[in-house]
Amino acid sequence: MASPAVDFARNNQQRFLNELKDLLRIPSVSTLEEHKADVQKAAEFVANDLRRIGMENVEVIPTKGHPLLYADWLHAPGKPTVLCYAHYDVQPPDPLDEWKTPPFDPTERNNNIYARGAVDDKGQLWMEVKALESLMKSGNGKLPINVKVIFEGEEEVGGESITEYVRKQKAKLKADFALVCDTELFAPNLPTLCVGLRGLVYTEIEAVGAMIDLHSGVYGGAAPNPFFALIEIISKLKDSKGKVLIPGFYKGVKAPSKDELKAWKRLPFNEEHYRKTEVGSKVLTGEPGYSVLYRTWARPTLEVHGMPGGFTAAGAKTVIPAKATAKVSMRLVPNQDPDDILKRYTAFVKKLTPKGIETKIKVHSKGPASVVGTDNPYIKAATEALRDTFKKETVFIRSGGSIPIVNDFYQALKIPSVMMGFGLPDDNLHAPNEKFHIPNFHHGIETICLFFEKLGGK
Repeated sequence: MASPAVDFARNNQQRFLNELKDLLRIPSVSTLEEHKADVQKAAEFVANDLRRIGMENVEVIPTKGHPLLYADWLHAPGKPTVLCYAHYDVQPPDPLDEWKTPPFDPTERNNNIYARGAVDDKGQLWMEVKALESLMKSGNGKLPINVKVIFEGEEEVGGESITEYVRKQKAKLKADFALVCDTELFAPNLPTLCVGLRGLVYTEIEAVGAMIDLHSGVYGGAAPNPFFALIEIISKLKDSKGKVLIPGFYKGVKAPSKDELKAWKRLPFNEEHYRKTEVGSKVLTGEPGYSVLYRTWARPTLEVHGMPGGFTAAGAKTVIPAKATAKVSMRLVPNQDPDDILKRYTAFVKKLTPKGIETKIKVHSKGPASVVGTDNPYIKAATEALRDTFKKETVFIRSGGSIPIVNDFYQALKIPSVMMGFGLPDDNLHAPNEKFHIPNFHHGIETICLFFEKLGGK
């Protein structure tokens, strides 16, 4: 069935892409204080465009951190209401010397657009905005369903402000479902809906020994070393096969259904190709008896991300540091309660702490896993829209990552999320040379148009 909105989008592809490039030029790195004004500038850029295309009540909402962005259009009585989510902040671009072209100078090559934030998440945010524009402009200023928009600028730093806002503004954000465009296709040209995410408990263990840094020649053999304490603790959190040793850690872990496991087996996935091109290691590790997809999507894990402390500059300095820290996180699966896991982990770390050392645990973020049922009308309409765009059946996958907002929407607003993303596994999210496949940018806009039209009964 012909869609005027899709026609409009096709006729404006080059303009849409040029506008995206303008947004990508703004270095809205949320974790760096020196870019605070840039994050604000990105919010204003998007707000201005939402106003221009005809969205109403557009506001840039200040928070303790970076601003939120709200807009709505609510003139489709009797039709469903969608809450559109995306984020306009980006990861830092380091290491800069590995970028082929500058991270904030968007460049086209091999039908991709290269820039920090291209796929995560400015390109996908812009798909949502341009789908709204295409629907609006081809529909005499009307949309087929009611739309509320909530965009954030803190996703890469934990998203605290939006969590608080969603809890406080339940009435304002009331909707039937959320559209979250921050995920990827399982493989090129394979329409994909993500229906499960792992939860996360991200902590930092601080180990303190002496009052001050000490000389290892004078005090080595008498003074406790916090690094050895951390090594001792961490080495006992997990065994060599990847099994987490925190007592009660696996209590209540919910396995995927037989149907889901069968569907995963049918996915075009080659472990050897994944090892070589995505991981780039000699072997893959993890719990024996589970496939890679099972291990990364539906098994809980524990990882160490960094151990700052002591002397790390060039050359030699014989110091026993007074304190050292380790950043440790756990990914959780359905039926694991983050508070319960944190309690067990804290007790276990305390028990493993050697004498002469005190440990403190700081929590950076925590949230449960979420799995969305696939039998609701929103997932069904999304599946059909994807099929119309890609001319193939949609696959349902899970992601090993965490999108805390999906859980916030579920807990606070009681709504399911349709996680419809158009990235690719090799788009280098969070790495140098991040890219977005330009046809996927256009496919995304067209699919969202069709999705909203289906829900509006067109």
